[in-house]
Amino acid sequence: MPPEPPSPVFDVVVLGAGPAGTSAARAAAEAGARVCVLERMAVPRYKTCGGGLVGLSVDHAGIDLAPLVRSRVDALTMTLDGRHPVTRRSKDGRPLLSMVMRSELDAALLDSAKAAGAEVRTGVHVTGLREEGTAEPGRGEVVVQVRSGPAVRARVVVGADGTSGRAGTHVGVTCDQVDVGLEGEFEVPAPVAGEWSGRMLLDWGPVPGSYGWVFPKGDMLTVGVIGAREHGPALRRYYDVLVERLGLTAAPRLHDSGHLTRVRAAGSPLRRGRVLLAGDAAGLLDPWTREGISFALRSGRLAGISAAAGAAGDPTALDRYPARIEGVFGPEIAAGRSVLAVFTRRPALMHTMMTRVPGTFGLFGRIIEGRSTIARQLRRPGMAAAIAALGR
Repeated sequence: MPPEPPSPVFDVVVLGAGPAGTSAARAAAEAGARVCVLERMAVPRYKTCGGGLVGLSVDHAGIDLAPLVRSRVDALTMTLDGRHPVTRRSKDGRPLLSMVMRSELDAALLDSAKAAGAEVRTGVHVTGLREEGTAEPGRGEVVVQVRSGPAVRARVVVGADGTSGRAGTHVGVTCDQVDVGLEGEFEVPAPVAGEWSGRMLLDWGPVPGSYGWVFPKGDMLTVGVIGAREHGPALRRYYDVLVERLGLTAAPRLHDSGHLTRVRAAGSPLRRGRVLLAGDAAGLLDPWTREGISFALRSGRLAGISAAAGAAGDPTALDRYPARIEGVFGPEIAAGRSVLAVFTRRPALMHTMMTRVPGTFGLFGRIIEGRSTIARQLRRPGMAAAIAALGR
């Protein structure tokens, strides 16, 4: 028998079909690269995620989100471990969050990557990465080893396969904040759905640094809590109490699951040779809110652009990538850490500021809507020093 033809070498192989991976794949394909996406699961697939899109996610999705939005929220109820409820509404009618099902969002983003020209392979379990040759653009390859079938070869790989994926291990990511989120999706009758229509809940929780939420999605409510992994049993109790407090203990649950989120340590690598990291694989998310979709979409696009240029022979494209990521996300992560420190030590103060100090809710709304950032606010005179003092 004649020998099998050698496997093709893709310009860019993307590991993972979440928001970071699909954003990277679309950007690289639009730049003219031959792209292949490798995803372990069939798509659409369930993903533990609140599904609330902040303004930066909407701005950087790159697709029409209107068909995916289950509801838009312009009112926020805040409570302190179930007490002292205060509801505030966006004054200009702008939605604070757009609510989607994560499985539907991921499928739509993957379709957009396909439309841009990316090849997609699902059901592929990546077992390791091996670089051959040199990291110099235009030379060398990355061999992506898979559980069954021939290895996949690429000039550049974008690792967007999550916090426990092979890419992060290969690059050597280190994270100094690990949180656990617990979440359920509850079917609710029309009167309950109407009560939550256009309104969400944030509950500053009893576990240090934790909070809970209710996100309305038509005839479904997404309920969850998140906090430091070291407080796992206490977070489970908090979640159960929150569900009971909402009267949902006996409600049908479509999903009830947990997941870990990890925030990169300062200086953690974002690249090794011809492998770039984006999204959760790099530990890119907000330390306080643990919001990661906007980080994934933006870092994925930067990774895709850099990968395509590197595959085409740009001698500095891969070298510049870590600095580009640090420049965009470093200040945001540092600012989120500062606010988390205050929130962990003084949740009651956070509740008071959000509900009683004039202008604070409006500022919070502008941050959620993407019209400002925490990092930008901490650059105001005296603000960073005040936050640091409160967090000590």
